[in-house]
Amino acid sequence: MIKNTKKLSSLFLTFFKIGLFTFGGGFAMIPLMEQEIVDNHGWIDKDKFIDAISITQSVPGAVAVNLAIFFGYDFAGLTGALAATIGVALPSFIIILLIAMGFNRFSEYQFVENIFRGIRPAVVGLIIYAAVDLGKNINWSFKLLTTLVVVFIINAFFNISPIIIILIVIFLGLAFTIKDYTGKKGSEESLNE
Repeated sequence: MIKNTKKLSSLFLTFFKIGLFTFGGGFAMIPLMEQEIVDNHGWIDKDKFIDAISITQSVPGAVAVNLAIFFGYDFAGLTGALAATIGVALPSFIIILLIAMGFNRFSEYQFVENIFRGIRPAVVGLIIYAAVDLGKNINWSFKLLTTLVVVFIINAFFNISPIIIILIVIFLGLAFTIKDYTGKKGSEESLNE
């Protein structure tokens, strides 16, 4: 019981820290989440971390919440998922509540506007860092590189919903997997004859 309580409190405090010090949403959260979960606590390895990001990106919901549920459940079951989710969401809830209560009073001040101006490029930098860092750990193939370039072009130049892009990529991934599997199976059968 005490061991389980320590696990849950560790999960809650880790995800509370992640939620408290991340600005800019789920993608900006990835470097801090990696540092805490992979490097500091060693709960999972880098490959599983990347797989978890891929999985949680392909389901509806906020990135931070999806990752908290995934890692919390992986570490401590259903109660772990709950502890991690509350931990990651609570700082945002508290901060947004405080901002909403006082934003109209302080939004006219120049220093508040300057704070928001300073946060914007930092968030973009964190997102780019997360993308580059994740990209270093992918086993790149011609198909994956082509998918990256095509998705980037579609996203940059055409007004197509990300939902449609994700569904197309899931379908293509399944199609490539089936084709590769049937191709390997066919060549194995011809070798056995």
